[in-house]
Amino acid sequence: MLAHRVWALWVIGGTMMSACMQTASAQSCDDRYPMTCPGFMGSPSRAPQPGAPLPPQVLAPRILPQPEPIGPAAGPVDPAVLNRYAGLYARLDADAFPVPAVNLTQIDERFLRRTISYPTSEPPGTIVIDPQSHFLYLVQPGGQAIRYGVGVGREGFGWSGIATVHEKREWPDWYPPKEMVQRQPELRRQLTELQSGIGMAGGPRNPLGARALYLWQGNKDTLFRIHGTLEPWTIGRSVSSGCIRMINQDVIDLYQRTPVDTKVIVLGRAT
Repeated sequence: MLAHRVWALWVIGGTMMSACMQTASAQSCDDRYPMTCPGFMGSPSRAPQPGAPLPPQVLAPRILPQPEPIGPAAGPVDPAVLNRYAGLYARLDADAFPVPAVNLTQIDERFLRRTISYPTSEPPGTIVIDPQSHFLYLVQPGGQAIRYGVGVGREGFGWSGIATVHEKREWPDWYPPKEMVQRQPELRRQLTELQSGIGMAGGPRNPLGARALYLWQGNKDTLFRIHGTLEPWTIGRSVSSGCIRMINQDVIDLYQRTPVDTKVIVLGRAT
């Protein structure tokens, strides 16, 4: 049963500890993936509050050349796989900003979107995330689910529990903590005064990608997000600061299928 696999939520003072707030330090971030630690992921309704716990030093988000395929995604890719998925991951020009086509040779084909058999007692529409396997399942009728590959938190930045989708945002803004800006003044050139404070407006250079789903417990923002990424080659890896990252084409698809108040279950890692 899914319930047997769900660990207790991390709670401090009645609020889930946020790995998105407590981002990895520059020393703990993977040097190949400097945008995996983008700091506070921002709420669509408010900026970080004065006096809130501040994260340690993180690397500034920036655009880097895409690396060569690594790990299980390396090596030749079956041309039939490329043909099968080319349409799903093609360039999108009809969105608010163009979404580049995905280089499928950089992603293990296991983490590409597909419909699978998925018997579960959870009702259709439920989102189930398995960080250990790097999969997100959107439960469908008839014992099936749409399975998406995801990137998840590095060791020490994972989380588990049950939440709901409280808000959704297209091309979400990002609000880095002021301490991060003080440490990295070069960030100021990328930030402007937005509706909720100083931040980076949503767009093709924003580390939150094309869409974000904001996870709450009751009336409390967990500060965890399901969001897109500028680094699709990190899907299937544990490189983020706790949030669930998806290929932009996949998070757009999930966004369209997911209403507000959707139940989200994040399974605990095996011990």
